[in-house]
Amino acid sequence: MMSSGGIGVPLGFPLGPTSVIQITNLSSAVTSEQMRTLFSFLGDIEELRLYPPDNAPLTFSSKVCYIKFREASSVGVAQHLTNTVFIDRALIVVPCAEVSWHCDNTAV
Repeated sequence: MMSSGGIGVPLGFPLGPTSVIQITNLSSAVTSEQMRTLFSFLGDIEELRLYPPDNAPLTFSSKVCYIKFREASSVGVAQHLTNTVFIDRALIVVPCAEVSWHCDNTAV
């Protein structure tokens, strides 16, 4: 398991309704508040996780974000933001299978 916790696994094919999306190709400058603002127009956000988090001591070349919506119907709408340029990169939005939102912080 990841030490920071994990919430989704990208899907190759639709396996059923999910309320989680994964957003990749994010600028290293993006914040969780910016992601919440952008995606909150598409549906009620139940939980948002940005990796690495805003307070990470190191810098990274890109980030990834997981968003869990209150309703699965928001996932289809969110996918329409794929290829939208946000800050300096085109977003990639894909549905994810819902797995545990909590982790025991054990590195594997």
